[in-house]
Amino acid sequence: MQLKPLQSHIVALKEEPMEMTKSGILLGAAKEAPAYAVVESVGPEVKTVKKGDKIVYKNYSTTDIKIDDKDYIIVKEEDVLATL
Repeated sequence: MQLKPLQSHIVALKEEPMEMTKSGILLGAAKEAPAYAVVESVGPEVKTVKKGDKIVYKNYSTTDIKIDDKDYIIVKEEDVLATL
């Protein structure tokens, strides 16, 4: 199943927060971990984000969907804070 976003919406695959740095340091559980996701598809009105971009988004402004044991989000382009 493929989600096709409408207008200025973005469908992205959520990423789990890192638990260990590359050098092996264990990270504690943050109260509010940054919300990261990889863009799977974009609506026709999206101008600044493209498929494959890694985004940071407002965690409270998404619609969460689980398909085939994968966690996806649908977020408006205006709620994307940055790309990595």
